[in-house]
This record gives sequence, structure tokens and C-alpha cells, in this order.
Amino acid sequence: MDSATSTGQHQPHPQYALVARAIQFLTDRARSPATLSPPSLDELATAMGLSPSHLQRVFQEWAGVSPKRFVQFLSKERALAELRAGASVLEAAHGAGLSGSGRLHDLLITWEAMTPGEARQGGAGLTLRWGWALTPVGWGLAALAPRGLCHLSLGDSPHEAQEREMRELWPAAQWLRDDAGIETVVAQAFGDQPRAHLLLRGSPFQLKVWEALIRTEPAQVLSYSELARRCGSPKAARAVGTAMAANTVAVLVPCHRVIRESAEVGHYRWGPERKQALQAWEARARLSP
Repeated sequence: MDSATSTGQHQPHPQYALVARAIQFLTDRARSPATLSPPSLDELATAMGLSPSHLQRVFQEWAGVSPKRFVQFLSKERALAELRAGASVLEAAHGAGLSGSGRLHDLLITWEAMTPGEARQGGAGLTLRWGWALTPVGWGLAALAPRGLCHLSLGDSPHEAQEREMRELWPAAQWLRDDAGIETVVAQAFGDQPRAHLLLRGSPFQLKVWEALIRTEPAQVLSYSELARRCGSPKAARAVGTAMAANTVAVLVPCHRVIRESAEVGHYRWGPERKQALQAWEARARLSP
């Protein structure tokens, strides 16, 4: 094989390069203090030299979300930065190119599970009930907000490091120890019909991956590439893995059901052994009369 061919193998895919340019264009616009409103799909397509429909398809396939969803995520991130810098809710909304405080409220509730006021204060004003409970695969540490379960991590025993990690997600919230209440919630998560109101915080693509996982069936096993296809982004298997690693609600967002193409167990935030144990536990529960 000649050197030119060998070098060409390592060049980025032209569609990937196109999406990278589009993302950079949108990010630069979002950061510009002169930006009054996010660019439309037509404006972005013109800048990229493509038709809107073609750009929409390519962007969705490679980025995992539509250009509109990505722009909303950038607006949310910019507004969060403004809020944390001390801006009022209305100032933050206008600074992010949003029409008003109501739109900002909708974005933050959708992607951060917080109102603008809560985001500005790092969760201040929220009371989160938390505690430890035994599960079929060790100890579970959970936190429950008024709008739903916002944390469930797993471990071999109660550990302060896990508690610190959980609290850092809501640094200004009030924490109320409630082992009895948490035990009930965790028992429901591991029940025959796993259920709970979930309060998830993440990027648009992370939420899409987690939603696809929630729609899988107990004892079902699928590959990273299959999960990527279910998210509508067949080339985003690596990004799917990154989104799974960011999940902080075990079992109910069932990352343990995803394995490698080779049928190896693969990574798991709470350990590959526990991942296998969860798969076996679900299989046994499904086979039980």
C-alpha cells in the first residue's frame, strides 16, 4: 500500500468534517455577544453550502440530534452561565437569544430538571431526600427530588465518596436523610415492574440515549451500535458510550443491558461484575413463574 493511500485512511469522513464545521459555526454564534437570536436551519444551510434537508439529515446522523435541538442546548448552556454570573432570569433569557423567561424555564426543566431560579442558585431552595438501601446487587444510594428520582448509584457498601459525588450535582440543595423512604423507592426500582418518576439532567443527545435505554425490556441485551441505531444515529456508537458513562440513575436507566459487539460485557459505571449481576438478576426474574 502506498503512503498516499495509507494516509488517506486516517482522514476524517467528509460528512463528519461538515458537521464539525456546522457545530463550530453554531457555537461561535452562540458565544457572540452581538447575537440576538440563534440561526435558523436555512441560515445554517446557506453558510454550509447545502440544502436545508440534506444538512438536517447529515447533522442528525452524525451529531445525534437535529440542528434545532443542538441550538437549544447551546442557548441553555449560555443562559446557565449568565444565571450563575448573577444575571436575572429575564436578562439570562435575552442574553441567550430566547424570547423570554418562559422559554428559558421550559429549556431548563427539560434538560436540567431545574427552574431558572434553582439553576441560578445551584439547587438552593430544593429539598432532596436521600439514603441508602440494600438491593439485589449491593447497596444503592438514591436521592429523590419533588419532581422525581434524580440519583441512584450502586456500591459494595455505604461510602462517603459516593455521597460527595451525589451532593456535588446539587451543591446548594437541602439534604434530608430518609432511609425508609428511599428503601421504598429503590425496592420499586428493582420490582417486577420497575417504575419511578425520573428527573434526568443531560444534553439533548444524552437524554435521547437514556430515553432509548428506558424503552428496552428487562433481560434484553443489545450492542452499542444497536443502541445508536435506535437513537437515530447509527454512526454514533462511541458517543452513545460516552452518554451512558454520564448516567447517574442506575437500573432505571438500564445501561447494564448494553454490551460490546464481541459479546463482551464492556464498561459499566458501577463495575463490570455488577453489570453482569444485573443482567443475571433480570434474566432470573423473567424466567421465574
